[in-house]
Amino acid sequence: MTYCSSRSKIKSRSQLKHLLQHLRSEGRRIVFTNGCFDLLHPGHIRYLEKARAEGDLLVVALNSDSSVRRIKGAERPIQNEDERSEVIAGLQCVDFVTLFDEETPFEIIDELLPDVLVKGGDWPIDQIVGRETVEAHDGKVISIAFETGHSTSNIIKRIKGPEQRSVGEEARRGIGASND
Repeated sequence: MTYCSSRSKIKSRSQLKHLLQHLRSEGRRIVFTNGCFDLLHPGHIRYLEKARAEGDLLVVALNSDSSVRRIKGAERPIQNEDERSEVIAGLQCVDFVTLFDEETPFEIIDELLPDVLVKGGDWPIDQIVGRETVEAHDGKVISIAFETGHSTSNIIKRIKGPEQRSVGEEARRGIGASND
């Protein structure tokens, strides 16, 4: 097995487009997924491993920091795009990582034309961004069920502790003055 540093897997869009054209000409089946992947957890890893199993190599497009802020709010991401890129690239199941600044991955999917487009189970197939582009090129679109019990938002809430939780959330968890 050849060693490949995690940073060497991080590519610009233009580098990746050229590289994927070459790999596709060799008959390699390219799988694509995207997301924020902030505070990596076991659910992320299992999802990416399942995505990778759908082809010969996995490309992960990460939302840039500005894109994450527009989607998730000013306090996100917790880890910046360089950190998130390196962490995702360090996973054995991931072959390449790239960034995109748009709020949806439509443009990068249209540019890279993956053979397989994978999204998490919260996306019905008919609503997956890029589906029509991939299917128009005889590609496959897959929705992989999420692992329950794993969430970046829940990790953030646990780190913040009870003083940062909303009153409604504390009531649901049985936390409050009556439990002191």
